[in-house]
Amino acid sequence: MKRILIVLLGAAIAAGVAAQSKKDAPKKPQPTAEKPADKKAAEPQQSGQAFDNALAMCEGCHGIAGYKTAFPDVYHVPKIGGQQPQYIVNALKAYKSGERSHPSMRGIAATLTDADMQKLAEHYGAAKR
Repeated sequence: MKRILIVLLGAAIAAGVAAQSKKDAPKKPQPTAEKPADKKAAEPQQSGQAFDNALAMCEGCHGIAGYKTAFPDVYHVPKIGGQQPQYIVNALKAYKSGERSHPSMRGIAATLTDADMQKLAEHYGAAKR
């Protein structure tokens, strides 16, 4: 019972951080006559606080050795420190598109831009396992 309460509390915190990150995120610029050279150039960059919030969401599960979650099923949550950055980017994009189906990860990935994903991937790629 205690473990379930911890998981539910973690999910509630992650949802709150995601909502706060969305609120704190820079607003998209209004369309102008000029078109950006490429899609990445038009994408807003994470502020320091917004990146810290995104990182906190990841650390809440992936930063705990031996952590298991009970939603949607009980399973071992992998530590992602030291993982190849491109693998992390690909996984986050797959969650965002719905190709991967974990509900919590889909919700978190939906709040991330490509630049956010790359920055998180570089952070975890440089981290020790």
